[in-house]
Amino acid sequence: MPVALYALALGGFGIGLTEFVIMGLLPEVATDFAVTETVAGYLISGYALSVAIGGILMTALLGRIDRKKALLGLLVLFIVGNLMSATASTYELMLAGRIVAALCHGAFFGIGAVVAADLVPENRRAGAISIMFAGLTISNVLGVPLGTFLGQAAGWRSTFWAITVIGVIALIGIAALVKPTPAPRERAGVFAEFGIFRSRQVWLSMVVTVLGYGGMFGAFTYIAYTLTDVSGFSSSTVPWLLVLFGVGLFVGNLLGGRAADRDLRRTLIALFIALAVVLAAFALTAGSQIATVVALVLMGGLGFATVPGLQMRIMNYAGDAPTLASGANIAAFNVGNALGAWIGGLTLAAGLGYTSPLWVGAIITAAGLAVYLVATRLPGGESATATERELVAA
Repeated sequence: MPVALYALALGGFGIGLTEFVIMGLLPEVATDFAVTETVAGYLISGYALSVAIGGILMTALLGRIDRKKALLGLLVLFIVGNLMSATASTYELMLAGRIVAALCHGAFFGIGAVVAADLVPENRRAGAISIMFAGLTISNVLGVPLGTFLGQAAGWRSTFWAITVIGVIALIGIAALVKPTPAPRERAGVFAEFGIFRSRQVWLSMVVTVLGYGGMFGAFTYIAYTLTDVSGFSSSTVPWLLVLFGVGLFVGNLLGGRAADRDLRRTLIALFIALAVVLAAFALTAGSQIATVVALVLMGGLGFATVPGLQMRIMNYAGDAPTLASGANIAAFNVGNALGAWIGGLTLAAGLGYTSPLWVGAIITAAGLAVYLVATRLPGGESATATERELVAA
């Protein structure tokens, strides 16, 4: 794979750290700014909302400039946002820094996925995308635990200073290794690419992403309670169990990309079926610590193995606007995160127990599979002939 992919992956690593490391530092941040943990939690939800908005708007605004310059500009925004967080004197400034950093998140992965795909032959595009997203998975495996330990040992601000340095290194790497890749310039103006949203398959792709990925994340959001209250693990063991989950993410992402390059339709169908089964089995066997460890790794692996294929699918139906479609799908991933977490929370509030988010995850994933099967059989779907797909695209 081209070395430029690893510069993109480093940028993804830094962005993944920014999104997730705050979860382990909330108590320190809340104490420092004298706010409740609920208010401190807005640093997470505010970030996610900004990702969903920025994923579409920033990608659209940058869609007509050189993609390399767009990536560099986004990393500058990322660096500024983390500098604001590292030096924030008030909670409001910290939240503002989080929002600024989040605005680059969706657009970076959206534009970066297109750049990654363009670096390799067509039959290796999903694999190239998986390399870029590997940075995000590694941030979960190593970055989040290390960032949390650093923040607890040297103060939470030290973590954001470290992330800022990672952003600078990624900026230098992309500037040096990624070749200019001009985006297509259309006559109809900067918002002409929004025409992709007239495509039924583009919308169906986003719905499949929301459901297929949201099922896994909804189950994961409350996994700490399942591990301690159902499986019987001590709270001190949870971070290391989450490392195993992160290993699953990393391996699943890479293998899922390779499989999607061979056969996108069969790969996604098999992954959705396997993920729904694993989530249901996890709910049934959560009382066994051995079964829990196995299910946790499989849940991460199967859940993130869908990402390269889901990203490739929407790009395949985007015509001349793959960048905007890619960014929109990143927003869809975050909508799925919020949806899964919300529904899982409702089941807990209803007193259905700490395995209920796993059952919810299995049901949501199965719904994603159903939508995908319908989408593949509609005009222009994967089950259509090449001629039929060309007629729909036209």
